[in-house]
Amino acid sequence: MIRPLARKVPATVVTGFLGAGKTTLVRHLLENAGGRRIALIVNEFGDVGVDGDLLASCGAAGCKEEDIVELANGCLCCTVADEFLPTMQALLDRPNPPEHILIETSGLALPKPLVKAFQWPEIRSRVTVDGVVAVVDSCAVAAGRFADTPEMMAQPEHDNPLEEVFEDQLLCADMVLLNKADLLDAAELDRVQAEVAAALRPGVKVVRTTRSAVDSMVLLGLSAAAEDDLATRPSHHDSEEGHDHDDFESFAVTLGTIADPEALAERLTAAIAAHDILRLKGFLAVEGKAARQVVQAVGARIERWFDRPWKSGEEKLSRLVVIGQKGLDRSAIEAIIAG
Repeated sequence: MIRPLARKVPATVVTGFLGAGKTTLVRHLLENAGGRRIALIVNEFGDVGVDGDLLASCGAAGCKEEDIVELANGCLCCTVADEFLPTMQALLDRPNPPEHILIETSGLALPKPLVKAFQWPEIRSRVTVDGVVAVVDSCAVAAGRFADTPEMMAQPEHDNPLEEVFEDQLLCADMVLLNKADLLDAAELDRVQAEVAAALRPGVKVVRTTRSAVDSMVLLGLSAAAEDDLATRPSHHDSEEGHDHDDFESFAVTLGTIADPEALAERLTAAIAAHDILRLKGFLAVEGKAARQVVQAVGARIERWFDRPWKSGEEKLSRLVVIGQKGLDRSAIEAIIAG
């Protein structure tokens, strides 16, 4: 008897700029997995893993810690051979391999080099890119975060690293989630959708979402086989041998127990405004509280909530990750945050 060829394991690449809502989307998908075995690879820019920790502690049936692989301190688009491929092989070689793989990239990662890695002989016959999903922060687009300023356009050879990363993520997408739609009025949202749609390949669907909520059966069944049509997914970096992130940097700020989290939030807002911080996130040890507090900031918007009790023996530290364009004044930012 001739056995049929094994079906390739589908993988979904979740891309999107810093703070767009990728981790929220991944958590939503895990919570609505419909019983499927899903493995997750999380990549972050910086040496502190916040998103993977949040997903591992979310308590959903699909959030088993052994199914979450965190690759910190770098972007997958730069480390496919050293980190991504061995990780994929390890997942596929499990006695009970996953039925679907989710890959949440760093907010500064280019998705095309990652999709190209699926052509490598070691995994090509075993896994396929079911789809590339780009999560877009509608508010950031409406505020012109990714647009060229008149001053930049006047420069003869100007470049805008934020715009290039954002456009590369859109150009590789099979579906786009226009997230945080509830924070804009109808006219603003229509304008943002038109701006985003103008940058997309033909046929790419745009879905408006609030807190990244979307039908998981649709998103995890795109059947795009993206690794087979890379030529239709242009990139600003197609002519480059590699890609680095010299335009961006990150660092961690470690604090003790926080007596007044409200006052800290005010200082964070001040630091973000004064130094144009793109993303700030982390965990706080709040005085008198048995649970750790999560801090998530994108622009001037800061969210805080308690996610889980501190574990037995876990060091109760407050640690925040700061991400911005190259040239951040670390000492000045740390002084503002410390108060």
